[in-house]
Amino acid sequence: MKMIDVEKELSSTTYPGRGIVIGKSVDSKYAVTAYFIMGRSVNSRNRVFVEDGAGIRTQAFDPSKLSDPSLIIYAPVKFLGNQTIVTNGDQTDTVYDLMSKGQTFEESLRTREFEPDGPNYTPRISGIMTVENGEYDYALSILKSNNGNPDACNRYTFSYENPIAGEGHFIHTYMNDGDPLPSFEGEPALVNISGDIDQFTKQVWTNLNEDNKVSLFTRFIDIKTGKYETRIINKNI
Repeated sequence: MKMIDVEKELSSTTYPGRGIVIGKSVDSKYAVTAYFIMGRSVNSRNRVFVEDGAGIRTQAFDPSKLSDPSLIIYAPVKFLGNQTIVTNGDQTDTVYDLMSKGQTFEESLRTREFEPDGPNYTPRISGIMTVENGEYDYALSILKSNNGNPDACNRYTFSYENPIAGEGHFIHTYMNDGDPLPSFEGEPALVNISGDIDQFTKQVWTNLNEDNKVSLFTRFIDIKTGKYETRIINKNI
């Protein structure tokens, strides 16, 4: 697979929806992730990320404008032991709860499917990063309708062992803008990871469509120590 410049990939469409990037820093020291949300409606744009312990959650920027919290208010990031869970919906809780009981990442997601927001049937995208004793690997998942048919759910998991320095993978909910919105297709894109956390955060945020971007979370986890740094950018401040 040919590596794509992450800036080019992010800016190639006005509406990738929600997206997850996971990879490894160019100096091999850090496990890297980013999660962003975008919105077209007033309800979707009326959000911010806030820290919640070792994770984050979404909340309404202006509670008076919140019309339907069901698919937009959730915890995108949770921390479970040496694992960081990143998703685009309340399946974060499902993964956290079931993995706490001994199930695997893939097994826990078999209890869920795409979002019930026809005709888009937005895919549920999820990632997990495991950092332990100086070792690091990660996986990405997508649960999507069968070419827009809600009678069937297609499930894909992509696992990455011993990630290469300066490389990451990017998965998002939509291929581009449209009505209905076309679901992501194919494997997660192979993208470059460069710079420190502030440079990486700026790189992602500035290349998301200005009108549609809402919030961004990034994290660098020290692979040797497990210590991490987090950045959050909200358009609504």
